[in-house]
Parts: sequence; structure tokens; C-alpha cells
Amino acid sequence: MKIALIMENSQAAKNAIVEAALKKVVEPLGHEVVNYGMYAADDKAQLTYVQNGILAAILLGSGAADFVVTGCGTGEGAMLALNSFPGVICGHVANALDAYTFAQINDGNAISIPYALGFGWGGELNLQYIFEKLFSEPFGGGYPKERVVPEQANKKILDKVRAAAFKPLTEILAAIDQDLVKGAVAGEHFDEYFYADCKNQEIADFVKSLKA
Repeated sequence: MKIALIMENSQAAKNAIVEAALKKVVEPLGHEVVNYGMYAADDKAQLTYVQNGILAAILLGSGAADFVVTGCGTGEGAMLALNSFPGVICGHVANALDAYTFAQINDGNAISIPYALGFGWGGELNLQYIFEKLFSEPFGGGYPKERVVPEQANKKILDKVRAAAFKPLTEILAAIDQDLVKGAVAGEHFDEYFYADCKNQEIADFVKSLKA
């Protein structure tokens, strides 16, 4: 699994802490972490939580990432932004129980963490515990386990509802303020990482034309 890490401007200073905790857990499991930034609060390319949603949608929709770890101060804004796009199911995850139940019941592909709430002494341990429970088992296994059949059925229903509710991603991106979209893909290493991993030529072509 290729896991993209995206940080917005208010919490960018925590990037190295989040990346270290994530890699510590997932790399031994055979997953790869791709850090799209922000890397520091003074990065030239600044991301808002709304742009986190745009970037996450591009990465997941193109197949450049299989899962996105993001967040903001409360975690709510980034979660709402990500869930505004097709192909993205993002949960608000503040602790290990949230992580485990979201993965097993909702079978999503992104989480939003409230990095400014209760992030004091031991904050990096909470992150580690979140990632341990999130990736401890294959997603969609059900919780409690005897509920797996109806929970998987509900997830399929949700996927169908969302498919009917959204336009194609490139149409959505074209309808958004183009400076906002350009800013979402302006990160220092975006081109290096994205084009190497992108599996959707239509989205790749859109991004190239946007940045031309």
C-alpha cells in the first residue's frame, strides 16, 4: 500500500513527527509512505485544509496513493474537505479506537487527525497507537466480527450512493477556482512523486495542463 501524508499550514511544523510515527508502524508491514508536505510552517507552497481535500482527491483518484493520512487543528475541516470529492471516504480519527473501528466498519481510504487537540506530552505515542490499530488488520473485517456481513453490505450501498452523487473528478477540479487547485499541487516534491505513481492518464493530463 502506498500511503500519502498531507499536512496543512497550521500543523505543518508537526510533519516530521507524524511521518516518523507513520513510517515506524507501516514500513515493517511492507507499506510505503510518500510525504507530500507541507514539511514546515514556512514552506513556499502553503496548503489549507480545503487544498488537502483537493490534493487527496487527486492522489486517490489517480491511483498515485492507496490511502491518505491528513488532518488539521481539529481534524474536522480536513475531513469535510476530503469527503467533498468522489472516491474519498475520510474518517475523523482522534485515537486508536477511532482508527480501528473506522478501518473495520467503514473501510475508508483516508483519515483526518486533530493535531492541535490534546497534542502534548506523548502526542507522538498517540499517533503511533492510531497507526498501529488502523493498519493492524485488512480493512472491512467488521466490528464486532459478527457484524461483518451487514457492515460490508452498507459500505457497498454507500459507495453506490456516492457514485451517483458526484461528477467525474476532472470536471469537479475544472469547476473549482484554478488558483486554489494549482496551490494544492504546488508542493516541493509533488511532480517527482505524483507522475511516477499516477495510474490515471486523464488526471495526469489535467494536472499537467493546469501547471503548464
